[in-house]
Amino acid sequence: MEPSLQDVGLAVKRLQWRHHRDANRQLATLGVSLVQWDVLRHLDAEPQASLHRLAVLTFQTDQSMGELARRMIERELLERVEGPGRAVRHRLTAAGEQVRAAGGALLDEVLEESFGGLSDRDRATLHRLLLRALEPGPPST
Repeated sequence: MEPSLQDVGLAVKRLQWRHHRDANRQLATLGVSLVQWDVLRHLDAEPQASLHRLAVLTFQTDQSMGELARRMIERELLERVEGPGRAVRHRLTAAGEQVRAAGGALLDEVLEESFGGLSDRDRATLHRLLLRALEPGPPST
């Protein structure tokens, strides 16, 4: 019997929940949450990202991202820098870069448990299918 759309959706949700739970547990050893590490990761990838862009990338509201950035500045993981015009940007501190790198290694361990048994080809196929599922528009038949 083929899985229903709900079965597929539930499997994706369960896998995501397991990743979040395990990632938060592992990242706690570094003193950060998954959301905080995700900010570090995205800021490393997009150094010119605005707070709004970081909020979008990390599934936060602008208000919650602003508060999160403030707390991360207090912990010396981020620092404010002048941006174009009145814009304020943020960048990783040396401590933030260390946590980002160490957290990346921990996340790889978490994801290895789920995807390590898949071949490179299967992982590429899964990635392609997930990206296709994220595309807007009606499903193809």
